[in-house]
Amino acid sequence: MTEPSVIFVDDDPHIRQAIAQALTLEDLPVCCYEGAPSALGHINADYDGVILCDYNMPEMNGLEMLARIRAVDEAIPVIILTGQGDISTAVTAMQQGAYDFIEKPFDHDELIELLRHALEKRHLALENRRLKAQLRHLARPGPRILGDSPPMQKVMATIDPILDISANVLLFGETGSGKDALARYIHENSARSAYNFVAINCGAVPENLIESELFGHEAGAFTGADKRRIGKIEHAHKGTLFLDELESMPMALQVKLLRVLEEQRVERLGSNQVQEVDVRIIAATKADLKKLSDEGEFRSDLYYRLNVVKVDIPPLRERKDDIPTLFHHFVLIAAARYDRESIPLNAGQAARLMQHSWPGNVRELRNLAERYVLLGPAALDENESSVTANVAGRQTLAEMTDGFERSAIITALNACHGSIKDTMVQLGIARKTLYDKMRKHGLDKAQFKD
Repeated sequence: MTEPSVIFVDDDPHIRQAIAQALTLEDLPVCCYEGAPSALGHINADYDGVILCDYNMPEMNGLEMLARIRAVDEAIPVIILTGQGDISTAVTAMQQGAYDFIEKPFDHDELIELLRHALEKRHLALENRRLKAQLRHLARPGPRILGDSPPMQKVMATIDPILDISANVLLFGETGSGKDALARYIHENSARSAYNFVAINCGAVPENLIESELFGHEAGAFTGADKRRIGKIEHAHKGTLFLDELESMPMALQVKLLRVLEEQRVERLGSNQVQEVDVRIIAATKADLKKLSDEGEFRSDLYYRLNVVKVDIPPLRERKDDIPTLFHHFVLIAAARYDRESIPLNAGQAARLMQHSWPGNVRELRNLAERYVLLGPAALDENESSVTANVAGRQTLAEMTDGFERSAIITALNACHGSIKDTMVQLGIARKTLYDKMRKHGLDKAQFKD
């Protein structure tokens, strides 16, 4: 059922029926209740509608219900119906925070206009609340993680509580899914952000050099070691060490890394002195380390030491709702880098992107965005065979329609920089219809502001 725009409370069944019919004809979804207690169970701080209630009701009158609602959220508009001669009661209600009151018998058009104004105020209050939350999020230094799909909300819900806790983190995700970006986000939004973020790809450094890279060496420790070199671990002191492709780390080196984690000390090659280190480890892998440890190909004690907080990063094909926003973001970056104009996608182009399975994940999307900036829409045509060949799974007509609608709205909001008025014109729909569809798809215009 669609969430009601109006919750109406009145103990008279005839009035409830009349109001329900009148509001339904005005395209205002309504739920009716005969008493305040039953209605209050359906009201929370996220409710984006209006409360319309009678003053004289058994169990709990309108003023008592107003107080209960304001305890939940003071910004929920409450309109009270009063009988003739109850003006003093109405004034009291206004003093206690009611949005407005209307006398019985009431004028139909007056009630509808009042409800619409109250709804607009409620939507504005919720938008401001979301915007403030987003500004607090965006005000943090360093990189941002884009995407508001449910899988990414789950990722952020896991990460945010541990940003300032020096617990080790294990990131698991496919190639190109954004493990490096997430590691940098964790570091830059933690108490360690004033110190170094040091990254090393365990699969890209030759096995005979990786130990020196991590632990450093003294002059003369081995052939070619002409002078002392500080290792990655020591360089990350008080900061964060990011170990990418952890599954590629040699077994002998895993033992030494485990000792560092346990003792918080490091010894350079060729030295007999130990250095105290305070390092947070963020490790990333595309392999199932638990399976590898069970098979004896990865040390289980190191796995458990690093797997304090595990974050599963969803592949792009599982967060397709984020594709238009991510693509627009990468286009803006590429346009600034190459001094080119950024041409917004149309709805059809956005829908094509969302049909692709993206085996290269976010990295593949970013590369396509760069080609799009350099070559224009022709870059999408070059990608057409790949897009057609990699459609992931079958979708029902309703799912395809919803996906197209959402991508069209996102594309228009991006092109209009979050302006509701301009987006209405571009899509050719009414303000209320646009707001309804944005709520349906979980979109907030603040996401698209420059």
